[in-house]
Amino acid sequence: MRVQVAVCGPAEASAAEVAGARRLGELLAERGVTVLCGGGGGVMAAVAAGARSRNGLVIGVRPDDGTDPGEADVSAAVVTNMGQARNAILVWSADAVIVVGGSWGTLSELALAMRRGDIPVAVLGGWRILDPAGKPLPGPRHVDTPEEAVAVALEAWG
Repeated sequence: MRVQVAVCGPAEASAAEVAGARRLGELLAERGVTVLCGGGGGVMAAVAAGARSRNGLVIGVRPDDGTDPGEADVSAAVVTNMGQARNAILVWSADAVIVVGGSWGTLSELALAMRRGDIPVAVLGGWRILDPAGKPLPGPRHVDTPEEAVAVALEAWG
């Protein structure tokens, strides 16, 4: 079975987040990884475009009823009609999660990935969660480049 990596991030993303997500898609596809995303715009569309530019397989896990195909150029879509609850399906389908940037939906994906406890989680320019004393909570690996994010995501698979 191919390794599946979920790339999560906001639909309304900055230029830097879009560029990073596109590069993630390219790198993951070059390694034969199946890319999972939410199928929408912003980070999701960018990671899909990057992966598809390298002939990669991209699965969009859609929050809606499928009437609107979404902005991302995906190879196939899973239509959930579950709204943001689809984040659980996206995270549980992944062998690793890479979070790019931040939004409330992205925060829920990060939290779900950390609650799983059995997959690598990389954060590229996104959320930093602090405990009540202001210290970073352990868990997600904060990285500075798409290359580092892919290395974290794939370290268990060589």
